[in-house]
Amino acid sequence: MAGYQTTQAVGAGDLAVFDAIIDVRSPSEFALDHVPGAENLPVLDDAQRAEVGTIYVQESRFLARRIGAAHVARNIAQHLETALADRPASFRPLIYCWRGGQRSDAMATILSQVGWPVTLLQGGYRTYRRHVTARLYDDDQPLKLMLLDGHTGSAKTEILNALPALGVQVLDLEGLADHRGSLFGALTGRPQPSQKMFESRLLGALYRLDLDRPIVVEAEASKIGDRMTPPMLWRAMQAAPRIVLEASQDHRAAYLAGAYGDIAADPQALEAAFARLPIPPSRERLETWRGMIAAGDFAALAGALIGLHYDPAYDRAARKSDAPVAARLALDPLDADSRTSAAQKIKALVMDAFGRV
Repeated sequence: MAGYQTTQAVGAGDLAVFDAIIDVRSPSEFALDHVPGAENLPVLDDAQRAEVGTIYVQESRFLARRIGAAHVARNIAQHLETALADRPASFRPLIYCWRGGQRSDAMATILSQVGWPVTLLQGGYRTYRRHVTARLYDDDQPLKLMLLDGHTGSAKTEILNALPALGVQVLDLEGLADHRGSLFGALTGRPQPSQKMFESRLLGALYRLDLDRPIVVEAEASKIGDRMTPPMLWRAMQAAPRIVLEASQDHRAAYLAGAYGDIAADPQALEAAFARLPIPPSRERLETWRGMIAAGDFAALAGALIGLHYDPAYDRAARKSDAPVAARLALDPLDADSRTSAAQKIKALVMDAFGRV
């Protein structure tokens, strides 16, 4: 009889009772997606998992299990001597693998023999993934959203990130997606998470918020880079009232030249972004832009892209939207005092709309 408990409950409150969530899958499985807050203590690494699988298919099930058991025993021993060495007797972990099978059973059995009160997640990661899908795709969670909108370069993200200091709840979708939400919005050296990982991050962020209070979210397209906003949130965003930030094109271009400094310093990334423009630029236009890059005049390049791509795309989307506009706030995105003033006005507008922040 197993010396550990089992559960299938993976809600925020259910997970909070554990001192640690231990994912025993291989590092590549963990990198693709995992339960928020989990630590990866694999009982088989990627090479060992491939080795055991190959032996299972090409030689024998018995040999694969014997070799796999030896790897598992050594790996768990190493975890006990390193990552788990300082855990107290009261340490209460939740352990899971892909489907709650042999990998998590091995870890749970040994840790329970140490004397720790261990719980195994029945169904493993698949149980958790079904929960994420149900919450983000099937359920209609009532959310009190206020959207922060405005043309590209109006400092929406910077102002959004200033609101928590004023007591306003925010949901930073671009931060969760590791992308600035525009054609040139890829972050240098930071690939986007998988769609599943983005959804895990999103659900984890929602769990950390009080859903009875309003939440300010930056207005986004249905996709942030290559990551799709799940239907539950997207439906709520489409109906939410908007606060529109307004700034001059020159100020927005100058702001973008600084905010997108990483991509401005990467000519290859710029060329790749040019190739993704929905209306391909002419050879003459490309040469003009390359001249701006060579001269370091990134504000002029940003202004050209604002006029050709960003503003027309934003204006088309705005004409199609039926969401009410709660207010329009003029600001200078380059000016810190102007951004601070805008954040304070947004807090007041959220208070007026929802009666609280």
